[in-house]
Amino acid sequence: MQPRRRGRTAAAALALVSALALGLAAAPGAQADDRPPFYEPPAALPAANGDVIRTEPAAFHLDPLRLTEADAHVDRIMYRSTDGAGDPVAVTGTLLTPERPWSGAGERPLVGYAVGTQGLGDSCAPSRQLAAGSEYEGLFVNGLLARGYAVVLTDYEGLGTPGTHTYVNRAVSGHAVLDALRAAQRLPGGRVPADGPVAVTGYSQGGAAAAAAAELAPAYAPELRLVGVALGAPPTDLHAVAENLDGSLYAGFLGYAVAGLAAGYDVDTDPYLNAEGRALLEESAELCTAEVVAAHAFTRTETLTANGKPLTEYLKEPRWRAIVDEQFIGAGTPRVPTLVTHSLLDDVIPYALGRDLAADWCTNGATVQFAPMLAPTHVGGAVASYPRVFAWLDDRFTDRPARSTC
Repeated sequence: MQPRRRGRTAAAALALVSALALGLAAAPGAQADDRPPFYEPPAALPAANGDVIRTEPAAFHLDPLRLTEADAHVDRIMYRSTDGAGDPVAVTGTLLTPERPWSGAGERPLVGYAVGTQGLGDSCAPSRQLAAGSEYEGLFVNGLLARGYAVVLTDYEGLGTPGTHTYVNRAVSGHAVLDALRAAQRLPGGRVPADGPVAVTGYSQGGAAAAAAAELAPAYAPELRLVGVALGAPPTDLHAVAENLDGSLYAGFLGYAVAGLAAGYDVDTDPYLNAEGRALLEESAELCTAEVVAAHAFTRTETLTANGKPLTEYLKEPRWRAIVDEQFIGAGTPRVPTLVTHSLLDDVIPYALGRDLAADWCTNGATVQFAPMLAPTHVGGAVASYPRVFAWLDDRFTDRPARSTC
């Protein structure tokens, strides 16, 4: 039995690598008028965060040719959440419910899946990429469905809906994840138990969103039966991430971060940028992940600013420092078990961030399992972490004691 299990694991790993590569090769950019009517919010929003605004049937294809569909019922949803100013905002997402009945003990579990970097263009929204077969985390999501879990994915604020996606905004991302869980449980028709067990998982941008949800849940969504949060490679300190990204293969992600934070805090970026910098932000607003990597790989940000200083220096100035400091994750205390994975060989998010988050949470009194790895690159870390995440979630949903490395 053991050799066969290893074979299945190896095959799954290869499939996951292919999914990442395929997703990065797909994911077309959006045009300014390329927003289907479903994504236009109504004039008035419902009363409570997590309330469902509208739904429609959708699809989850596992390949860009749309030859294979996941064995799940798919609902595209719009629900109420909270923006950075504390005001109500409409956010979209997708609820995936396995077609076959739940065979485990108790009620069918629900996993809130926080996706990694998708882009800023409206067509980059996970709810649209799942339907197109271009969501690079699709096979990870399908792995959760194969275990019988329902899965809800948020598009985050401004991704698909009007406005700029508030990329790497800690509170807004955490709220979107928690309110997606609420919306899934409130969806008419009872596809998901109204008070069943829930967990959250995510990697990279999604790792930060999952971590934020873990810290925010006790006060923001105390009614959820949250049993655990698993996350990988979380960008918890944007100062360190910016230093690492500047001039790297993923330099375009800095453009996403500047645009997202500026949108969330109503900052005019024009005075900080030269013509090339303003053009980069304008272009990035329409690009998904693969496109921005290809267009802006190895860009040095001193070539984009008005005074020739790198963007990392601007982030140290009082106005930007205050904004960036608000995105720090690690000061709160999750009240449920957490798993933090991170590869020492991560080339995007410094390994020290995942290690330090686990240490901070341990100091704060949380139950934390930190799982370092030696998988090469950021993408390799994702592939290596997901089998561990799947097993860890299985333990949480079957009430096995949570291991702590604190």
